Amino acid sequence: MSQTTASTADRSDRSLDEAYEAWSEAAAAVLAKSRRSTVDELPGRPDELLSTTTLDGLSIRPLYTRKDETAESGLPGAFPFVRGADPERDVTQGWRVTERFGDDETPVADVNLGILDALNNGASGLWLTVGRGLTTTDLESALTGVYLDLVPVTLDAGTEGIAAARALLALRERAASEHLAAAPSSATVTSLGLSPLTAAFSGRPTVDVAEATALAADVSAGVRVFRVDGTDFATAGADNTLELGLVVAAAVTHLRDLTAAGISPADALQQITFAVSVDDDQFATIAKLRALRRIWARVAEVVGAPNAGAALTHAVTDLSMQSQRDPWVNMLRTTVAAFGAGVGGADQVTVLGFDAAIPADRRTSSASFSRRIARNTQLLLLEESNIGRVLDPAGGSWFVESLTDDLASAAWAVFGDVEAAGGYRSVLESGWIADRVGAALAVRDEAVAHRSAAVTGVNEFPNLEEKPLGAGNADVTDLPLGSPRLVRVARAFEELRDRSDGALADTGSRPGVLLLPLGPVAEHNGRTTFVANLLAAGGISAINPGPLTADDIAAAVTDAGATVAVICGSKQRYADDGPAALAAARTAGLDMVLLAGPDKEWPTDDRPDGSLRVGIDAITVLRDLLDKLTSESAGATR
Repeated sequence: MSQTTASTADRSDRSLDEAYEAWSEAAAAVLAKSRRSTVDELPGRPDELLSTTTLDGLSIRPLYTRKDETAESGLPGAFPFVRGADPERDVTQGWRVTERFGDDETPVADVNLGILDALNNGASGLWLTVGRGLTTTDLESALTGVYLDLVPVTLDAGTEGIAAARALLALRERAASEHLAAAPSSATVTSLGLSPLTAAFSGRPTVDVAEATALAADVSAGVRVFRVDGTDFATAGADNTLELGLVVAAAVTHLRDLTAAGISPADALQQITFAVSVDDDQFATIAKLRALRRIWARVAEVVGAPNAGAALTHAVTDLSMQSQRDPWVNMLRTTVAAFGAGVGGADQVTVLGFDAAIPADRRTSSASFSRRIARNTQLLLLEESNIGRVLDPAGGSWFVESLTDDLASAAWAVFGDVEAAGGYRSVLESGWIADRVGAALAVRDEAVAHRSAAVTGVNEFPNLEEKPLGAGNADVTDLPLGSPRLVRVARAFEELRDRSDGALADTGSRPGVLLLPLGPVAEHNGRTTFVANLLAAGGISAINPGPLTADDIAAAVTDAGATVAVICGSKQRYADDGPAALAAARTAGLDMVLLAGPDKEWPTDDRPDGSLRVGIDAITVLRDLLDKLTSESAGATR
C-alpha cells in the first residue's frame, strides 16, 4: 500500500470513528430520555443496550459499519460456495418451486393431474410421498408426462425408501432412453430422499443406513441418495445453530460410510443433499443457508475435494412455526420464510400450506386453495419481485456477512462437540442430541410464554371470535410433515384456547374476567387493551363495562357475574383512586383482584392479589386463571 493510499485509509477510518461516536452520543441521549435518566446513569454503552441476543445466543448489534467487513466470499458456484451452490443458476427461473404430493389417499390418476397442473402453473420441482396414498408401483403413473431430466424429483418414502428409489431410478433410465435427455445439473438433481440418520432422531419411518449406503453404488450422475434433513431437529425445537451443527455431523457420518464402502470423497460428497428448515426470521434464514454452504465447503476441503463441496439445499418452511389459531397469519410467516430462503440461495423451496398444522379433518379451506396460495407465494417473489434474478443479493451486507460468520462459527462448535463425543451415532444413542434439543426448546418456550417472542394471532392479537377448532388439536403430531417429536411454537397457548373452546361448548360461554377501568378512557385505554389481549391469548374473554368509580364496582360485578377482576388505570390514578376501588371490589365478593401494570405502582401495602404486566410468564398466569374460572363454572353447573 502506498503512503498516499494509507493516509487516505487512515482519514477514512478517523471519519468513520467520528461518525460512530456521533451516533453513539445521539443514541445515548434518546435512551436516557426514554428511561427518564441522564446519559451518565445509563448502565452501558448504547450499542450494548440496543443489541439483542438470538435464541441460539448470537448477538445482533444495532449498527454495522465498514469495520465489520469480512473477506470476499468468492463467486456463486465456486469454493467456498457461501454465495450459492450452482454456478449455472438460470436467473430467469430462480430457485425451484417444489411442490409436495402424495400426502393423502388421492387416487394416483388425480395425483398425476395435480402434478401436471402444478407444473403448468409455475411449479418447477416435485416432492413425492410414498406410503401414505401412493405406493411404489404408483410412481410411474403419478409421473406420467413429467420430464424427469428437467424436473428435480425428491422422494419421501419412509420404510419403502429403497424400493421407491429403485423404482424411480428405473423410470429415469427408461425416460433417458426414450428421448434426448438434458445433461444433469445442480438445478435438476433427483434426491432419493433417504434420511436414516436424522429420521432416527425424530422418529419418522426410515430405511437401514447400510442399505442406503449400498444403493449409492447404483446411481448415475444427477441422482443423490441421502437427504440430511434439518427439519427433523428444527421442528423438535432445535435453534439454528444446533440444527446446522447436527446436520453437518449427520452428513459427515454419511460421508464416512460412503468412503468406507469404496466411494471416493468427491463422489461421496455428490451423494448428499440437505433439507433446511426456514422460518419468519428472514435475516437468520438468509445467514443460515449461507453458513451451511460455508461449513460443508470446509468439510469438503478437509477430505481433499473442495470443488465438490457445493451443498445443495432444499428449504422447507418450518411446520413448527405455523399456528392452528388464526391460520391466515401463516401466509405471512411462510412468505417471509420463502423470501429469506430465496435470498439465502436455496436451490429448492417448498412453502407449506397455510393450514398445514391443522388436522386434515378440521381444515376449512380446500386443499387446492391452500396448495395454490403456497405456490403463488413463491411465484410472486420470483416473477413480481424478481428475487431470483440476482444471485446472493445480501452478499456484501456488513450485517448479513457478520451474521453468516457468527452462525457458521457457532454451528461448527456444535459439530466439534459431536465429534469430540464420538460422532453423530454416539451422541444419538447417548441421548445427547435429545438433551441439547430439549434445552433449546425450553429457551424457545420461555420466550413464547413471556411473549418476548411474539406469535401473531396466538400470544399477540388473538381473535377469540374465530370458529372453534375443538379440543385436543394443539399437540397433534400426525400431520403430513409432522414427526413424533414435532413441537409447535404456539402449542402452549393453543392448549389453553382448546380448553376455552371446551368450556364454550359445555356452558355456552367462555371463561371471563371483569375489567375495572379507572379514570377517563384516554387514561386507561392502553392497559385495558393490553389486559384484554393477554387474557384472549389464553381463551379468556375480557368484560369491559367502561370507566368506573368505586361506587360503580358492586353493580358491575353483579352484572358480569364475575369472580375475578383486573383494576386498570394509570400510576397516578392508582394513587388517587386505587385503594378505594380495591376495597369496593373485595366487598363486592370477588375472589381475586389483579392489577394492570407493575406492582410497584400500587400506592399502599394492601395490594391486589397479583399483577398483569409486560414480561410475566403468561402461560402460567393464564393457565392458573383458566383453572380457577373453569372449576368455578363446573361447580356452578353441578
